[in-house]
Amino acid sequence: MSEDAANGRRPVMRVMAAPKEDRAPAQVLNTCHGVLRPDIRRMQLTDIHDQAIQARMALIVGARTFDRLFAGVRFDKVDGDIPFVYAKDEDTAAKIEDEFALHISIIASKMLEREINIVMVFPRQLVS
Repeated sequence: MSEDAANGRRPVMRVMAAPKEDRAPAQVLNTCHGVLRPDIRRMQLTDIHDQAIQARMALIVGARTFDRLFAGVRFDKVDGDIPFVYAKDEDTAAKIEDEFALHISIIASKMLEREINIVMVFPRQLVS
């Protein structure tokens, strides 16, 4: 008889992840249920996510600033804790990253229900 059973406690079953070499690279082990599922660290944002983040930013920065800086901005994807944002040109990308990265990270964290630490803003010319 196990020690847990002798003390009247239910035994606890623990599920351990397989070594990385045995797993497919884009999968992780869901230790709650012991099943493989897609890696949730990467996420392509939908148009709804993009527009919702833009709407919240418009409320914060105001109409003039939003039209000047955020017109044509695309909130594209999240990789780990880093969202990727694409602006119309290099100057706009630099201004958004310098002045509004904290606001974007707070909004994205709440909207996506995950921690966002860094915001990467790129000009669209660098994206092919």
